[in-house]
Amino acid sequence: MPRDIAILDAYVPAILLLFIAGGMATWIIDRVLALTGLYRVVWHPSLFRACLLVCVCGLLGLSVYR
Repeated sequence: MPRDIAILDAYVPAILLLFIAGGMATWIIDRVLALTGLYRVVWHPSLFRACLLVCVCGLLGLSVYR
């Protein structure tokens, strides 16, 4: 059963809020990885960032929908 959250009398799917939270978490992780210099050993930084977003959002989704 899908979970919806009421925000100002409008039902918003929880997965949308999880995607926004995952985007913010990915941005923080990205800044930390950039400051530590990890991107020098990553083959394709843009692809790494996209995969990081998918993994973080997937973990958040699994934690809520399980």
